[in-house]
Amino acid sequence: MTTSKRLSERRVAKFEKNITKRGSVPETTVKKANDYPVGPIVLGFFVFVVIGSSLFQLIRMATSGGMA
Repeated sequence: MTTSKRLSERRVAKFEKNITKRGSVPETTVKKANDYPVGPIVLGFFVFVVIGSSLFQLIRMATSGGMA
């Protein structure tokens, strides 16, 4: 057997083995539709920083008489 014939037979065997497994995908590899790109903790921290900074700015403007 030559090297190329062995490689081709190995690839054919691998392909035929995959044919029998087609359609039986485990559920862990399927991507969930409700998955968010950021976690709830990161999102909560972001909201806290944005709202907190705006409140801090409002308080600072109120104490300085409305002049920035």
